[in-house]
Amino acid sequence: MLKIFKLPDLRKKIIFTLLIVAIFRLLAHIPVPGVDTSSIKAYLEQSVFFGFFDLFSGGGFQNFSVVTLGLGPYINASIIIQLLTMLIPSLEELSKEGEFGQEKINMYTKILAVPMSFVQSYGIYFLLSKQGIINTLVGLDLIILILTFTAGSMFLVWLGDLVTEHGVGNGVSLLIFVSIISRLPASALSVVTGIMSSNYVSTIILLVLIVLVVLGVVLVNEGTRNILLEYGRRGERSQKVTNYLPIKINQAGVIPIIFAVSIVSIPGLIGGPFIASARPTLVTIGNFLITYFQSNTLSYNVLYFLLVVAFTFFYTFIQFNPEKIADDVKKRGGFIPGVRPGISTSQYLKKIVLRVTLAGSLFLGLIAILPYFTQFIFGPNAISIGGTSLLISVSVVLETVRQVESLMVTRSYEKFLG
Repeated sequence: MLKIFKLPDLRKKIIFTLLIVAIFRLLAHIPVPGVDTSSIKAYLEQSVFFGFFDLFSGGGFQNFSVVTLGLGPYINASIIIQLLTMLIPSLEELSKEGEFGQEKINMYTKILAVPMSFVQSYGIYFLLSKQGIINTLVGLDLIILILTFTAGSMFLVWLGDLVTEHGVGNGVSLLIFVSIISRLPASALSVVTGIMSSNYVSTIILLVLIVLVVLGVVLVNEGTRNILLEYGRRGERSQKVTNYLPIKINQAGVIPIIFAVSIVSIPGLIGGPFIASARPTLVTIGNFLITYFQSNTLSYNVLYFLLVVAFTFFYTFIQFNPEKIADDVKKRGGFIPGVRPGISTSQYLKKIVLRVTLAGSLFLGLIAILPYFTQFIFGPNAISIGGTSLLISVSVVLETVRQVESLMVTRSYEKFLG
């Protein structure tokens, strides 16, 4: 650990990253004027959708700060661009042009994030104002609110780019990680409350489960299925060259959970405005949605699990094209031992991906709904285990540690050559 601070360049990167994190945390506590934050905090405790939104803003939503939107618009825009990259040939070709293509795609993502920020800003205002959480705004006041939220969100994207360029790790991912761990004090208090309200046996079981879940997340996040490839060389001294095609167990990351929680929370989200309506039919529909689509209901979690599994398969097969990979392997003179090149290789890869993705999707689904089952079995005050925050935290920590180690190895190598 001390070796990190002995390298001047790495020390500067870490200090710069910490400075950006401090600015982000400061912005999350600068509220928009004229809003009762206590009513917003009370509403967030009952809203899974906005609670998930608050997760990516590091508490900025519950403070109704200038960074209320957090990095949500940019994340949604990046997901849309990734999907369009697989569907639009010109974007797909652009993604293959190395660093220049990635910079162009990143620029398109930022451009798309701006109108998405406008839409999300107005959507938040509309939903909260219809339920009497915030005052109704008109004209210039509403425009200022939307522009403030949009500017705050894009400013966070800029801070993330600064961390990526001059700091340590992926800037956007790191800021999301900081948003999650900013809840550690409240989470620690919840853990202590859960321990005090539970018997010793339940507490020990929960602590063991926490360790096993974290270990499982690390293993699945890092786990790969390596498929052996062989390449033959022609010539007098021909020799066999072997390589591996790694297929990750969790290729989709946390994107399926982000998709799933956004969709499964919509019924409960629109239930509130329906109940506030003067029409009896809408009130009945609203009561039904509120009753059966809350995070503590079985129907909500079953739908949540199925959506996570479905989106994992969908996103994995958009990213991983067996036909294309089989064709690339064939063009390079490679083959899988025991499998004929071409269609047979494509079918073999598809079968492997299906099996690996099934295991990964079931694991993601179980992690997503694990908090519901732990509280159902051990009581509402039990320690929460699993969830999206755990998956994001583990992946960001592993990625950052790998980059720090890579920088240390590079500096040590340069010193050796010098």
